[in-house]
Amino acid sequence: MNLIIQKCFANADTTLDRFHIQQLASEAVQKIRIIHRWEAIEQEAEAIKEARESGEKHKAELYSNGDTRKQLLTRARHLLFKPCSKWTATQKERTKILFS
Repeated sequence: MNLIIQKCFANADTTLDRFHIQQLASEAVQKIRIIHRWEAIEQEAEAIKEARESGEKHKAELYSNGDTRKQLLTRARHLLFKPCSKWTATQKERTKILFS
């Protein structure tokens, strides 16, 4: 693809604009959040499997706000890109838990 671009647009300059920089940054943060979320899903699945093998009922660990790790990472999606001045009390609590 780059070869085609170089041949067709040999004299073109690459420019960076605010929108595309923000887009790349948000995609990178999303990717990291999703990786951590999948880890949480796999850990919970493993804990459920172990509980089932031992004949116990699995009880997910809850944080102080009532969320599990998986829920916390899911609900933090838009929170990470929102100015902290616009966070609700619940979102502020969620960020304290998320980054502690």
